[in-house]
Amino acid sequence: MDPDRKRKIRLGVALGAAVLLAAALVYTSFTASTDARQPSDLLQSSSGDTYDLTGQVVSDSVVRDDDGLRFEIEDRDGSANLPVEYTGTVPDPFREGREVIVTGGLREGTFVAEHDSLITKCPSKFSDEAAEDPEHVIIE
Repeated sequence: MDPDRKRKIRLGVALGAAVLLAAALVYTSFTASTDARQPSDLLQSSSGDTYDLTGQVVSDSVVRDDDGLRFEIEDRDGSANLPVEYTGTVPDPFREGREVIVTGGLREGTFVAEHDSLITKCPSKFSDEAAEDPEHVIIE
């Protein structure tokens, strides 16, 4: 077989494999994502399923004890809230009024979070909350 033809065939096979791998990566990244739900969405859903719950931690609702952490999460617009029971590591930026995401399931009106699933969203440096938060430091 001609060496130029062999080279073209190898190049075609390699490019075809690269396109297939890129397509698989794009498909996996889009299908693996889950939508985080707010408390008002979960109050209408059935118990037993696993969800990502997002919202703001309600003021004066955080209670720490030996069993873990209890707090309430409310919708961004404040229309509904849901009690949360959490065990595991609590991120440093966690506090009342911050937006969080936690994974778990709804049981008897309480969201029971999976161990170590709490993620705290830090406020944007462009938001009013970040400008008013003395612990939020912007280094330029």
